Amino acid sequence: MERNIYLQTVTLEEALQCFEDKTTASFRKTIEEIPVEGSFGRITAEPIYAKYSNPNFNASAMDGIAVVSKTTRMADERNPVRLTKDTEFVFVDTGDVICEPYDSVIMIEDVRIIDETHVEIITPSHPWQHVRMIGEDFVVGEMLLTRNHKITAVDLGALVSGGIEKLKVYAPLRVGLIPTGTEIVEIGTKLKSGDILESNTRMFAGLVLESGGMPIRYPIVSDDKELLRQALQKAVKENDFVVINAGSSAGSEDYTASLIKELGEVWIHGIDIKPGKPAILGAIEGKPVVGIPGYPVSAYMTFKHFVIPMIEGIKPPQKWMEATLSQAVPSSLKHKEFVRVQLGNVDGKVIATPLKRGAASTMSLVKANGILTIEKESEGFISGSKVMVEQTRKHLELEKALVSIGSHDLIMDWVADLLLGEKKEAYLLSAHVGSLGGILAIKRGEAHVAPIHLLDENTGEYNVKEVLRYLSGEEMILIKGMKRWQGFYMRKEDTMIDSIRDLVQKNLSFVNRQKGSGTRLLTDYFLKKDLVNKDQIKGYETEVLTHTAVAQAVLSGNADVGVGIESVARQMGLSYKAVAKEDYDFLIPKRFMEMTIIKDFIDTIQSEAFKQRLVEAGGYEIEPLQYVSIGGNSCKITLEGR
Repeated sequence: MERNIYLQTVTLEEALQCFEDKTTASFRKTIEEIPVEGSFGRITAEPIYAKYSNPNFNASAMDGIAVVSKTTRMADERNPVRLTKDTEFVFVDTGDVICEPYDSVIMIEDVRIIDETHVEIITPSHPWQHVRMIGEDFVVGEMLLTRNHKITAVDLGALVSGGIEKLKVYAPLRVGLIPTGTEIVEIGTKLKSGDILESNTRMFAGLVLESGGMPIRYPIVSDDKELLRQALQKAVKENDFVVINAGSSAGSEDYTASLIKELGEVWIHGIDIKPGKPAILGAIEGKPVVGIPGYPVSAYMTFKHFVIPMIEGIKPPQKWMEATLSQAVPSSLKHKEFVRVQLGNVDGKVIATPLKRGAASTMSLVKANGILTIEKESEGFISGSKVMVEQTRKHLELEKALVSIGSHDLIMDWVADLLLGEKKEAYLLSAHVGSLGGILAIKRGEAHVAPIHLLDENTGEYNVKEVLRYLSGEEMILIKGMKRWQGFYMRKEDTMIDSIRDLVQKNLSFVNRQKGSGTRLLTDYFLKKDLVNKDQIKGYETEVLTHTAVAQAVLSGNADVGVGIESVARQMGLSYKAVAKEDYDFLIPKRFMEMTIIKDFIDTIQSEAFKQRLVEAGGYEIEPLQYVSIGGNSCKITLEGR
């Protein structure tokens, strides 16, 4: 009998790289629309946008009393303010609707109950204190998931909260499982000497289901080459991927390698691992075929390394890792706390960026790829602490994460989606902390790129002054070319204002961006220009973190006016008055410029698909990219284009 010969064994790393290179063409070609409740574990075929805001009403974040904030301004310990039930306050529980005229909640612990209809307070409240405003978690039109995203249990919660009833996903890969061997018998057979119950393909079927595929198990095929040929041809025809169990070794009745070679091609036969050496990797009619050894441990290890990643389109990393915190995470000492974080590798260091910590923040679960545990009776961690983090998105390779920390814009969502849609090496992790926060993240070595738009009101120039101020002596590249309009948001039924002074003259309420954001600096510039004191602006202290949150506050009536970008106004159906065109630049340390993930990012923002997104959204202009080199106390334009 003819025996197979291992022409050459390769390392596991070489085998994995070969298999990945040979199978980069996606097998996920069939798209189907399914109900959201049946989408767990499926892969999205297109980006998914929220149909509703979450929450879709103003909700109390505490047990206490709802009040009209302006009636509490004079409250202090020496001058308690007495309020009357149903006219000046109502009792509320966590999650209750906050209706007009009430716009604030005082915790029940801070309320002194006088009698059945009266209470006293000794501290003032401000607008929207302890209130979850409409759209606090996410707003109408916000991207919930990118394409090529494997839907998790927490994703389901976000999708349903966003009003998604159906979505388009890729059809699951059909995996043909062929058990072989004359000595193999089915369960239920009365065993005789030499019989072995066939268990491996049952294990494989479970692993396929666990990974999101569709297992198709075929009857046992005896060690007859012609019968094996027929079974293999049938399985290749009916599936996306075929696994043959046993028959991969060098015995006289091991036909797998020769059959794959006759019908297609063998890429590798023999991997330098123990157990699992006889594994075969190849293809027939363009479909991957894997020959797996018969010993159960060898079978499991080979399946784990080569088949599961193909089904999931993912590579599982280690579960726990050490990371450096990019921001402080204080804790109350009272509870064991789980903080959602985004993990990325920056300059060889794993960085953990904490996400929103509110218990109602579904999107913090969706965006997280790690969980940080803070033990009870701990005060938490300071910025820069080394912590152990549980990695929750096992398929994400941290070395391929492009960590962006800085100013918010829908642009970053589009870049994230296009990177995955174009199957670039990089994927984007984006945290919105404002432009100044982005510069400081770059300074601490916690991000690859920082989107920024900081106006120098004396020169009208954007970003250079602040980069020189905080990063003096470091070599940086500022990529310029992206322009966007900022202006006023108002509801369509209201009369649009002409300037920030109209806020005072018309007694309109305002919603602001957080300190350190470029939009906050632009707002303060408007105030200075129009000689308006911030104390004259009703709602100046009301801060939110994104342009979409500003728009939602205006749309829902929580504020009359906000400042933000035009694309969000269009998306949210608001009236808009453009007042300033600004530079939205990308700050990158010069040492990162040759990294593949940075090149992927630059290619994406220069792509026709990205430019088309800008045109469709409105409010953007893109010019040929300029690369401003900043080092020491000077800067110069060094390149145009790429």
